[in-house]
Amino acid sequence: MRSEKSKLLRRLKNSSCLFASLSLIYLGFLFLSDLVEIGLGMLNHSVNQSFISLLGWSFLEDLKFYLFWLLPAYLIFLPFHFLLPRVAKGFFITAFIIFFVIQFLLIFYFNTTLLMLGSDLFGYSIQEIIQTVGASDSLSLAQVLIFIIVISAMIYSLLVIPKKSNLNWQYSIMLPVLSLLFLIFGSGFSADTSNLSSEFENNLVRNKSAHFYGDAYAYFNPEVYEIDIYAESYLRDLSNGYAGLEYIDETNYPFFHKQVDQDVLSPFFETKEKAPNIVIILVEGLGRAFTNKGAYLGNFTPFLDSLSNQSLYWPNFLSNGGRTFAVLPSLLGSLPFAENGFMEMEGDMPTQLSLLNLLKNNGYETSFYYGGNSEFDQMGGYLRKNNIDHIIDEDDFPESYQKIPAALSGFTWGYADKELYGNFLRNKELETSDSPKLDVLLTISTHDPFLTDEPEKYDRLFEERMEQLEFHEEKKRDYRKYQKQYTSILYADDALQDLISSYKERTDFENTVFIITGDHRIPEIPMASKIDRYHVPLIIYSPLLKRSAEFRSISSHFDIAPSLISFLKNNYQIKAPEVNAFLGQGLDTIRRFQNEHYIPLKQTKTELRDFVMGEYHLNGDDLYKLGPNMEEELVTDMSEKEELQYAFEQFKRKNAEFIKAKKIIPDSITSKYLSQ
Repeated sequence: MRSEKSKLLRRLKNSSCLFASLSLIYLGFLFLSDLVEIGLGMLNHSVNQSFISLLGWSFLEDLKFYLFWLLPAYLIFLPFHFLLPRVAKGFFITAFIIFFVIQFLLIFYFNTTLLMLGSDLFGYSIQEIIQTVGASDSLSLAQVLIFIIVISAMIYSLLVIPKKSNLNWQYSIMLPVLSLLFLIFGSGFSADTSNLSSEFENNLVRNKSAHFYGDAYAYFNPEVYEIDIYAESYLRDLSNGYAGLEYIDETNYPFFHKQVDQDVLSPFFETKEKAPNIVIILVEGLGRAFTNKGAYLGNFTPFLDSLSNQSLYWPNFLSNGGRTFAVLPSLLGSLPFAENGFMEMEGDMPTQLSLLNLLKNNGYETSFYYGGNSEFDQMGGYLRKNNIDHIIDEDDFPESYQKIPAALSGFTWGYADKELYGNFLRNKELETSDSPKLDVLLTISTHDPFLTDEPEKYDRLFEERMEQLEFHEEKKRDYRKYQKQYTSILYADDALQDLISSYKERTDFENTVFIITGDHRIPEIPMASKIDRYHVPLIIYSPLLKRSAEFRSISSHFDIAPSLISFLKNNYQIKAPEVNAFLGQGLDTIRRFQNEHYIPLKQTKTELRDFVMGEYHLNGDDLYKLGPNMEEELVTDMSEKEELQYAFEQFKRKNAEFIKAKKIIPDSITSKYLSQ
């Protein structure tokens, strides 16, 4: 009996020693991945912190991740190895290798896109993922070599070191004990990285696997993280309605309310007998960070800057999505996000009021122009649901037009901005109808891989622009790390200048309104803050303007459709109901910095964590105060935080009810005001 006990104890000790050896190898390669990531980050991007500082924060994040999972892994390994020692060892070695393969892919993804990959991966179809990855030259030869060397070294270490290891079992058992103590006393610990100077640096030091798996778990188990928005603590007095709106039938139509008729545009416009043409230009990635005077990265859009001085201009404007999926429903329909973006509802998409279908019902001819595949992000389905007349995408360009140069993979998104605008103008010349037009153009040139067909020209313009901005040599070196991005911005600005210049030659130019904004900010240039991703300019330019003006108040894409419809209704008698389900209440034309809107922001198709109300921005559990130029500062005002959390949860409740009901507005309204 004593011999059996001794044998059992020896096997348990051996299991503990083997686990300790494997787990220390794991920790070593976790720290090695930090060295690779911080090294790549400093080599390829602009940082203000020292290598040692960033590496220290990264080590701390990884140590927390290691201690969190060490005890659960030990409790799984111990009985498994006791019963099936060879199988257990092989399984855990394989699991370690797979983990680090994914870890390095996540690191390389972040190094290229500057985005933390999470549950947004699950918001796209396999075809869309292949298309997005194929468009990017994301893996360099250096990254491939690093990957091969590290994984090879790991396999060697896992197979050889445990055999030669002579760890004392008492020391081995200390590792799971440390993990237990951490889970009891330190699991709530959060590293204070507030002294890091940018959003990029904060994300650089975070463990990419911890973010990905945590986000994925939350996506597939939403009930674990959901706040009970029907709990007593959230059932406050809603006599004024969410966002001050008067709702009509919240039970059946959560967002259906009386119209807020604030025609703020009429004082700025001359009116003619015929309704104006409207050209909406959605520029991929056009962020305020590098657009127009006062941009904190410098003004790389000289034409747009000059155009804004002749326009109505909102420098503190917000997109409602962190990616392109949100821009059409938000800007054209002021619509809620549903579960994974309104357009992802596809066949369940309810009939709604929008600029497209309301103006079509009032005699407008409607068109959408895109240089790529209009079915990406389900855009085509959304447009057809809104009875659009024409969808012109990559299949409708003449053979003489050239696509964007292909990436190394051979893939291209489609046609560049100049080709898109050229095809648009060509089709305008072929028009025979005298009806007013609503044209929506979505560009793709300022998208990864940021290639133009005149690289030498725009490389030269990039260098000249840095000289004009009086950058010193060290700053120039930093900016050259993002040369492809900045040259694509200069190209997009140049293309817009060509479009406006050509349009001025048309007879209908004098009765045309141009609306120019970004779908979101380019993420591949490091961001300074959380709000930076949504911060875009809005420019309304037209010969019909009686005067130009700059409005520093905050508005968003949600507010464009309500304001345009109110303007056209009051001046051109277009028929629109006195009720709608718009989330926006109209553009704010107050010139000082303020915010009167409730603005939910959906970062990815699967991630709804941002909300702006007043001069505050709620991001997850963090509260930021916005400054006059949309800079933000982390604050700990619990009263303000609770107010934003409450308002945000009310929006989420309505959005959840909409997902369930799939109703946005009664059929009695749509049948009266929309062409079927």
